[in-house]
Amino acid sequence: MSSATQRITGFRPAAEPVTAPVTKFGGQPTWLEEPAWPASWAWDRPMRFVCQVALDDGRLAYVFLTHADHDEPDFFDPDVMSPDGGENAVITQPGGHYDGPVSASATGPTLYLEDGSPAEFTVDLEAADEPDFLPQKRYVQLSEEEQSRYYDAVSGNKIGGAPAFFQGDDWPEDGPWQLLLQLDPDELPCHLNLSAAPLVFAFVSGDGRRGRLLVQDS
Repeated sequence: MSSATQRITGFRPAAEPVTAPVTKFGGQPTWLEEPAWPASWAWDRPMRFVCQVALDDGRLAYVFLTHADHDEPDFFDPDVMSPDGGENAVITQPGGHYDGPVSASATGPTLYLEDGSPAEFTVDLEAADEPDFLPQKRYVQLSEEEQSRYYDAVSGNKIGGAPAFFQGDDWPEDGPWQLLLQLDPDELPCHLNLSAAPLVFAFVSGDGRRGRLLVQDS
C-alpha cells in the first residue's frame, strides 16, 4: 500500500475564523513561525491562500496560487500550472524552505465565494487504503477494466496517497516527492479558476521542508 490517504468527503463552512493548526481551505493561514506570504514572480502581487494541510509530524503545509480577484474575471496566468513558473507555492512550517519572494504579512488574499465574499471551510476526512502508484508504462499494460479500477481507486479529492495523473508521470524534478494534496477545483464549494478541467497536485519532500505544486488540465 501507498502512504496513508485521507479522502476529503465534505467541506464545512466555518462559523468563525479557524485559527487552530488543522486542515482547512480559505480564511487566513495559521502560521507556526514568522509569516512568509509568497508573492507572484511576474505580477509583484501576493498569491492567494488556498489551504493549509496538517502533516503527521505536527507541521503545516500552506498552498498558495496566483489568482484573480473577484473583480478581475479576465485575469489568468498560465504559469500557475507549472511547479517552476513562480506562480504557485507550497510552504511548510516549522523549518521549511522556499526559494521565492515572500513578505512578512500574516494575512492576504484568500478564497472567495461566487459573490466575492471570503470563504473558509474545514473538511471532513476519511481514512482510505489505496494501491501503490503505477507509472504510466505499467498502467498502459493493464486491461481496460484494471485501468478503470486503478484510476477510480486513486482519484478524488484527498490528502496523501498516489497521484491520479492523467497526462503522464508528472512528478516535479528534484524529488523524491510525496503527494500532499490532490484537488479538483470544480468540486470546491468556492471559486478557484485554474483552466478548463484542472486537477491540482501538491507535493512535499520526504523531510517535509520543501513543497511543489502543478496542475494538469485535459
